[in-house]
Amino acid sequence: MKIFLKDAFATQRLGMILGETLSCNSVILLEGDLGAGKTTLVQGLGEALGIDEPIVSPTFTIINEYTQAQLPLYHLDLYRLEAAEIIALNLDSYWEGIEVVPGIVAIEWAQRMPYKPSAYLSIHLTTESENQYLEDANSARFAQITPFNCTLDKKILTLSKEHNY
Repeated sequence: MKIFLKDAFATQRLGMILGETLSCNSVILLEGDLGAGKTTLVQGLGEALGIDEPIVSPTFTIINEYTQAQLPLYHLDLYRLEAAEIIALNLDSYWEGIEVVPGIVAIEWAQRMPYKPSAYLSIHLTTESENQYLEDANSARFAQITPFNCTLDKKILTLSKEHNY
């Protein structure tokens, strides 16, 4: 399903709807170029979960854990990692709730993962701006959402029918 997102706020709103509808042990695998809105979407997710601390991309810290929310949010960024380093993270401990309180797992640069969970939501974000060399925070964005062994809430399904979301 492809959703048109007219600006960064719409991307954040999509994250909020996900946060309102996803259950414990949900995994979101995020893909897209730099500036496509991966972290913006996770910020909306965190807002819906009641996280009041700033959500920033964990590019250098690799994993940010927000456990003081309705559901814990585990935000990972694999941008700087090689396959062996990703394997060493034991990512499955996050989506299986092993050694961590079960919650929602959002992984940026998921295309770098050498293995995936048995059920997840794949979200590929793309950005289109008037000048392809100048990224604008208000550029139009698109989210290609594909569920794998899970279902989408009807709130998300209705977004694909809206043209100016």
